[in-house]
This record gives sequence, C-alpha cells and structure tokens, in this order.
Amino acid sequence: MHEASLNIKKPKTFCGIVGVYGAKNASNFIYYGLNALQHRGQEAAGVVTRERTQGKTFFNVHKGTGLIADVFKDERILTDVLRGDAGIGHNRYSTTGAAESRKNVQPIVVNYRKGNLAIAHNGNLTNSHRLRAELTETGTLFQTTTDTEIILHLISRSQKETVIEQVYDALQLIKGAFSLVILSDNQLIVARDPFGFRPLALGRIGKAFIAASETCAFDLLGAEYIRDIEPGEIVIIDDEAIAAGEVRSIFLPDIPKQSRHCIFEYIYFSRPDSKIFGESVDKVRRKIGKGLAEESPVENDEDEKLVVISVPDSSNTATLGYVSQSMKMGIKAKFEIGLIRSHYIGRTFIQPNQYSRDLKVKIKFNTVKGVLKGRKVVIVDDSIVRGTTSKQLVKLIREAEPAEVHFRVSSPPIMHPCYYGMDFPSEKELFANQFEGNIEAMRKELNVDSLAYLSLEKLIDSVPADERRNYCTACFSGEYPTDVEGNTKEEFEANINEFRW
Repeated sequence: MHEASLNIKKPKTFCGIVGVYGAKNASNFIYYGLNALQHRGQEAAGVVTRERTQGKTFFNVHKGTGLIADVFKDERILTDVLRGDAGIGHNRYSTTGAAESRKNVQPIVVNYRKGNLAIAHNGNLTNSHRLRAELTETGTLFQTTTDTEIILHLISRSQKETVIEQVYDALQLIKGAFSLVILSDNQLIVARDPFGFRPLALGRIGKAFIAASETCAFDLLGAEYIRDIEPGEIVIIDDEAIAAGEVRSIFLPDIPKQSRHCIFEYIYFSRPDSKIFGESVDKVRRKIGKGLAEESPVENDEDEKLVVISVPDSSNTATLGYVSQSMKMGIKAKFEIGLIRSHYIGRTFIQPNQYSRDLKVKIKFNTVKGVLKGRKVVIVDDSIVRGTTSKQLVKLIREAEPAEVHFRVSSPPIMHPCYYGMDFPSEKELFANQFEGNIEAMRKELNVDSLAYLSLEKLIDSVPADERRNYCTACFSGEYPTDVEGNTKEEFEANINEFRW
C-alpha cells in the first residue's frame, strides 16, 4: 500500500520512465530500471518491447496496476511475452480514480501509417486542454484521459515523412513539462522539454543505450552514465547509433538561455543516490540541511539533551547535514532514529478509511520512545504540503513525552500549486497558504515549540547553477516559467486531475 492510500500527504511526481535500445532481452533491463524508479510511481507500470522476427516487427505489451512486483509477478512475462531488443517502460502515479486507472496505464501504444508507436511520459502539459479540444473538434477519438495521448495524436497527424520529423513537429505544439521515451519500429527517441523541468539521463550497457529518469536505474543495472539529455534535445537511437557507438540529436527551436529544472527534485522526489541536473542528490540535500541549520539553529545548553530526527526516508540526508552544521556551530546535537517507518504494509492491508486519522499515521510510523522521552527534539522534514501529516506526526511524538519539540523544514513554504508534474493541491488546501505564510500561526497549529523553514535564498544558494542551469521555484514564489493556458489558473487547477497519470 503506497503513501497516498494511507493519507500520508507528501507531494507526488507522476512517473519514472526507462528506454533501452540494442540489448538482448531488453525487457529485463527495463524491468530492473523501473524497480529502481519505483519511488516515482506506485500505482501502475507497463513495458512495451519491439520484436523483429521473420522480417516482421511486432510490439509486445504488458501493463497493469500496482507495484512492479505485482504487475510482473509471473517471471515468464519478461521471457515469453516481452521479447525483443528494444523497449520502453513506465511507472505511474496518478490522482485519477481507480475506475480509470487501467486505461491510463502507460506506455500508450498505437499503430498508424508509419507503423507501431509507443510513448511513456513524465511531466504535465500546460496547454493540454486547448489541444485536446482542438483535436476532438476535428474528429480525434481519445482512449484515455491522459495528455500523453495528445502527443501521440499530434505525431500521427503530422504530414512529415519520417517519424523523427513527425515527433519534431508535434513537440513544437506542446507546452509545459515533458520527458519522453518514444519507441517506433526502427528507433528509440528520447526527448526533453526546452526548460528541462524533469530529469532525464542517457547511459550505456555494453553496446546498448539506455535512458532513464534517474541515474539510480543505471547503478542497479551496472550501466555507464554518459550525460543528461539537454533541455529541448531530441535524441535518436537506432541501429546506426549502435554500430557507431554514438547517438544523434536534434534540438527544438527557441530554447531558453537558462533551464528551469524542478528544484523539488533535489528536495524530495529523486533518490539520494541519483545524479540529476548534473549533480549528486545526496550532496545537494546535505548542503540544504546545512543551510537550514545556519538559518534556524535550535540552541542547546551543555546539560540539555538535544536530538535531531528525520521523517524517514526522504529527509534523512538533509537531517545529516543539519546535525553536521549544528555541531560545527558549537551546538551539541545528536542524530537519532526517533521515527521508524514501516516498509512492509502490503497492498491487501485493510483500507484505512476504517481508521481514525491518528491511526493512519501510526500504521506508517512509530516512535522510539527511549530516544525522545525527556529530550529536546528537532524534527527535520523536507516539506509541509497540507499539514495533515505534520500535525499527526507531532502528536505522535508528543505522546513519547519529549521536553520540547522543534520543527525544521528543508524547503521554503509551499504557497502555490504546480502545473509541471507535481501533485500539489490547490492554493486553498496548502498549509502555508491557508495561514498566508504566517510562521507563528503555523507553529501554533502544529503545536510545536518553534517552527522554521529554509529561505528561498538559501535554497537557491544550495543547488548548482550556472549561465545555462537554473530552477523552477514556482511552488514557493508563484513565478511560473511558462503561461498556463485557459481562462484562469483556477480553471486549469480545477480540471487538471482529469489529465493526470
């Protein structure tokens, strides 16, 4: 059972993608790559492979709802069904209902005038409503409610002759965040939006090439990390690329001078053992934690017992940075395991709507009372979204009878929704927005002795940047890199769930 069903209100990103070309039994590489990216989506998964036999090309497909282990629990699926030397895979997180979950599972596969085509997508298109309406008006039939299908229709409607030209045409019509792996009869096409919102990396396994949302997928497979896919880049991988040992690229027009990488990837989404946007996630998170300690230390007398605990697992690394910097500043602090997170809640566990709000958190977390009792406790968490889980965690920790409870957040207050692929709720549901950013009011609501967030300035100082590499901070600042199409942002926000996947 994943966090969403337990009411653990953390932000969600919408998926992880993998593409492989030129590997015998490509499905095995995709399967293990998706396992490494399981944190990016736990509701559904799918794999499509290309098989060439007797002069013909076939696309083999297996998709389903649940974790990777659930969808591929029959090992024969990889060997007997998903045959082929090229393929793509997708982990899905969605906010749509269960009734629609199966038809929206990616990759999406079609057959059109140029043959077979499959696509897997990480991101969110900001002009999907207009494009969908225009396509529907001209007779296009949609089989899903995802905006990923829009991209397929735009490709198929292009009058250009080659698949790569059709993809190039289609990608100029869409706006927002997209990292894509597209499989045709003869190519694997890997593409990223001009702002580079979501991460996407290129690697190699022997002579084969692999693309994945995060490099942790490469590590599991023993693949070599080559580089990131550039913002606005379309990479073509085919038999020619395998023979030459080198991929070919074209670039979309009008690429901004600076990227707008999602800064929340460093704060929460990506695994700490990944390298994204050119830097180690672990390294950046430790720096973020150190910055939080510099800005918002919890003072400690020599005779006091100050313990610092993380909310596992996403804030572990930032907590280590917080403790390290606190010690350098002369504050006697000790990192302790004060919260234990259960990793073994099965998907058949009784549904949580039969439990009180407090028990939902206790299902997921438990306190180590001997660590907390009588101590001054600092909780470090990566973010507060709705505030529901934070309040429940504080209540749980209070039951362990600490002397004081202090809350530190390794991101600025989340004040605005995201339109580029994060599942943040509407502004009125965001905890910090409800209190108009008033720290004292939020402190009282959480029932803690002190509350502090990392400043946006310190966050920016903690992430790598240069003349080409910059970040999207819209969820904190309200400054969106692109226009959100529709009459109002409120209208987009009200309808966005229809197209999430």
